[in-house]
Amino acid sequence: MASLAEVQNVAEISVQQLTPAIGAEISGVSLKNELGAGTVAAIRQALLDHKVIFFRGQHLASEELLAFASNFGALEIHPATPKDQALPEILRINHGPKSKGQENMWHSDVTWREEPSLGSVLSAKEVPDVGGDTLFANMNLAFERLPEDLRERLVGMTAVHDIARVFARRLGKKPEELHEKYPPMEHPVIRTHPETGLQAIYVNGAFTSHIKDMEAGESAALLKRLYATATNPEIQCRFKWNAGDVAFWDNRAGQHFAASDYFPHRRVMERATVKGDRPFYDGGV
Repeated sequence: MASLAEVQNVAEISVQQLTPAIGAEISGVSLKNELGAGTVAAIRQALLDHKVIFFRGQHLASEELLAFASNFGALEIHPATPKDQALPEILRINHGPKSKGQENMWHSDVTWREEPSLGSVLSAKEVPDVGGDTLFANMNLAFERLPEDLRERLVGMTAVHDIARVFARRLGKKPEELHEKYPPMEHPVIRTHPETGLQAIYVNGAFTSHIKDMEAGESAALLKRLYATATNPEIQCRFKWNAGDVAFWDNRAGQHFAASDYFPHRRVMERATVKGDRPFYDGGV
């Protein structure tokens, strides 16, 4: 793949890094327009380089959000989307006086799928004057900062991811009902990024239930330690939203946390999710 510097000359986009660890703001492009191959390649490279990228003031209609996200792969339909929704690939996240935000846990999206998401594209429709920021953590760095003996121990482990941990209550269904269509999935605790080759911690407090073939107490203790790695400010960035902003994050390399500190004010977002492939570990440490 061409370097960002090479494709920028064609795409004429600007990339402003937010922190040394993660995040960049992209300017010089309107996501409302059909994007050329060079621009798509530049945006994809920026995503790989920075794990999450932000576009200010785009004000995308739902159809425009889907058109942009489709440049990076097929889109999935989330089970929380109403069945009669006109655009089923849009997941609307709407919180206000009668609905407190529930996404305030470090996680990577839809890890309960057999082939979890490549990335998520989030468009801000309405945001509070203060609060409702989203934090992002670089899980490649989280892995690299672990002690060497722990890294070597983790690379052979498998964890189980379960949709029912979050969505049984939210969808008003019993776990066994959800498991008929979305059975618990096994993924490596450390996954290899299919494009960069980097290793990342791939367990999260929202959807990971346990580590396979490990005593329950030991599994819980180890997972707690791994979940905590995302909370290090040195591997994070924090994004303050304005209405019209768009974020695109790589679910294979990072985790995110939507601060639910704005209740009872309104925060309305639309998300399109790009399908990914089955996580794997290639043997590197």
